[in-house]
Amino acid sequence: MRTGQASRDAFSVSFEFFPPKGPEMEGQLWQTVAELRDWNPEFVSVTYGAGGSTKAPTLATIRRLVEETPLVTAGHLTCVDASREEVHAVVAEYKATGVRHIVALRGDSASGVGTAYVPHPEGYTDTAELVAGLRALGDFDISVSAYPEKHPESPDMAADIETLKRKADAGAARALTQFFFENDVFERYLEKVRAAGISIPIVPGIMPIQNLTQLKRFAGRCGASVPSFLDDRFAGFDEKPEERAKVAADVAAEQMEDLQRRGIDDFHIYTMNRSGLVNAVLERLGRPKRPAQTGAAA
Repeated sequence: MRTGQASRDAFSVSFEFFPPKGPEMEGQLWQTVAELRDWNPEFVSVTYGAGGSTKAPTLATIRRLVEETPLVTAGHLTCVDASREEVHAVVAEYKATGVRHIVALRGDSASGVGTAYVPHPEGYTDTAELVAGLRALGDFDISVSAYPEKHPESPDMAADIETLKRKADAGAARALTQFFFENDVFERYLEKVRAAGISIPIVPGIMPIQNLTQLKRFAGRCGASVPSFLDDRFAGFDEKPEERAKVAADVAAEQMEDLQRRGIDDFHIYTMNRSGLVNAVLERLGRPKRPAQTGAAA
């Protein structure tokens, strides 16, 4: 498959990684980084586990990205289950490492997704407060999250968009969305966001499908829907991994190309620490590789 000429280099990408657990996963991560770096992403980000559960490996991963690669690197930061002092300590470590871009998130409780959120008595109440706090601590480039199908804990879409507006008003530079598969849903969401007076870029989160069954379980926990047309696209390929990977790359490339036709030119790709599908998607879109020349954290 080859998509339209207009897609070739008219868009930017960023990649999300997560800190590895164990030597094998660490090897996979750094192989993935090596294979994706020449797509010249705007930045790469590293996730931060619930309640700071991956603090040490997140910082170690970020430090190595900054020191050993030319990739602009952003660190995720959550305020759940942490005092302001603890949050500020992580920010200081990021700053010392050279990180100037922070993905600010409330985060899910360490007790699990779906449990009631209770702010730390000495911490930031929510992401908007965290963003304002980061603004007071330094000149950071701050990204936040957005939910085209609303956050699972939001009572309705209006409340969800009001939450996003508070984050934007506090100083967020952009919002990275939860993954979605129906572009009409995203377009309707974007219309509501703009109508609410939110002008920051809303960057679609793209999830190349590594495993449809696992994705459905994950999507159910985070409030994203998996439309039935994906079952049709993947039907008959359960025992055919090569054909299944081709379908997955086609699906993501087609989604990105359609979004480009709707005027979107920035994408945040959830890599799942694997390069194969990401490479295939960007190759289908005709994006040229350009080795990055300089290294610095955002």
